[in-house]
Amino acid sequence: MELRKKSIFTLLLTLLIVGINLLWTGWKEKEKTPPVKELPEGQYKVTRVIDGDTIVLETGEKVRYIGINSPEMNSKNKTTKCFAEKASEKNKELVEGKIVKLEKDISETDKYGRLLRYVFVDGIFVNEYLVREGYAKVSTFPPDVAYQETFLQAERSAREEKKGLWDENDSCKNL
Repeated sequence: MELRKKSIFTLLLTLLIVGINLLWTGWKEKEKTPPVKELPEGQYKVTRVIDGDTIVLETGEKVRYIGINSPEMNSKNKTTKCFAEKASEKNKELVEGKIVKLEKDISETDKYGRLLRYVFVDGIFVNEYLVREGYAKVSTFPPDVAYQETFLQAERSAREEKKGLWDENDSCKNL
């Protein structure tokens, strides 16, 4: 019986220590997090651009642009990587350090937990702009298709005007 009491006491003590540690860690994390400036609903400050179609907000949340896909930064293909760098730089120029307005379609997040949003800054519809200027391609997935036709028209325009990804003379294609 004495052994059973010791086991229960040890278990309770362990649970107490783990609980205190979890509370302390959570409190310390909150203490480190800088306060987020209150902005009008749907507006957020962009603190970092990850690539041509993904950003990080002041809240720490990642946002994946709906309806478009820019070339991947981690590609082994030099041409693709070159276009990825151009798309990322253009995205930085457009939104980094700025206040953006986010618009939701149907889905809240993607399978990686990133918010799915349309992004607007200084009167520019960023998703559409990146496609129209050849920094990204149309990539829509139902049910998030509110601007699908807008993106398709933007891509047709970029192809016709041979911009970015569609420019045969672009320096990326001559690597």
